[in-house]
Amino acid sequence: MPAGCRGRLVEVDRFEWRLGDGGDPAELVADFCALYAEPHTDTDGSICGVAVLVSAAAGAVMVGGATGAHTPIAAVPDVALVAFRHGPERAPAPPGEFGVGAWSRSWSGADHAKAVMAVQEAIGRGEVYQACVVGHRSAPWHGDAARAAAAVCGIEGAAWGGVLAGEDWMVATGSGECFLESDGTTASTYPIKGTAPATDAGLAELAASVKERAEHVMIVDLERNDLARVAVPGTVTVPKLFRLRRWADLWEAESQVSCRLASDTGMDELLRAMCPPGSVTGTPKLAMLDIVAALEPVGRGPAMGGFGYFSGGRLRLGVSIRTVAFDAERVHVWAGGGITWRSDPGAEVAEAEAKAAGVVRALTDA
Repeated sequence: MPAGCRGRLVEVDRFEWRLGDGGDPAELVADFCALYAEPHTDTDGSICGVAVLVSAAAGAVMVGGATGAHTPIAAVPDVALVAFRHGPERAPAPPGEFGVGAWSRSWSGADHAKAVMAVQEAIGRGEVYQACVVGHRSAPWHGDAARAAAAVCGIEGAAWGGVLAGEDWMVATGSGECFLESDGTTASTYPIKGTAPATDAGLAELAASVKERAEHVMIVDLERNDLARVAVPGTVTVPKLFRLRRWADLWEAESQVSCRLASDTGMDELLRAMCPPGSVTGTPKLAMLDIVAALEPVGRGPAMGGFGYFSGGRLRLGVSIRTVAFDAERVHVWAGGGITWRSDPGAEVAEAEAKAAGVVRALTDA
């Protein structure tokens, strides 16, 4: 949300949707946001905007794809939309104590490695070029979840961090990846694909890696194709390709793909073109969703979707990676990575562990 509005927001409306509720989630998001599409001002009582959370499963519904296994955190909706107006400045409540217990995983490292090999077999059969495989872990928690959420949002490089809560649930993300920016006339996405330890050696290794660069370019091509569905022909460009940046203890590779939108492109059409995020799915998307739905033992919940804010006609969504979700009893974390023909199963398991470690460390430190 606009930086000057933080600490001043008052909820005025809310909409939640879960798998099985019926309706098109892309249209539901667009219709709700249209109710609060006023030009942004910061005067008391004026509408600020709408917080937007779209799960990976909701994105799959938008494109008619497989939604995967059941979510391990049913309390969190697959679409959450919260409208806010401006109120008087409020001081934040002092943080309370927070504690987290022992972690349990939804699959073992060996099972994760088997899933990587299953994706590689599908690549060998020509069914997909790349697929993102995601693991999950959870732990009991007690105390003040808001303290832990603030720690996750404060992870170094969390440019797309944020928190959203409802009755008996909270989602917090320390994401460094922009999924979608649009002002209704133009649109951009900034896919991240390719990671290495945040050391000088890791930087050199990532810059020189044939496997990581090939994986990255595949996703850039996917995003070019996605945007082309709603773009003025010939306007899809890649202003930035394979730029290296840091998130917590990792180097990551990022690109920018942009376009000029065709006239009268609605938010629902844009969401259908882009969801679920390409960097955490794979290519081709529908085939990847079928394959991964049969491999991952639990659903991705609010992770690997879109999470952000709509204000003054501008939609800004991050990819909900590096994300935690709380229900009344447990805290949940997801992490994974893109699999290609060149992937080493053991290295892919280690990469997912490294991604999860930054979030788990933030929770532990909190």
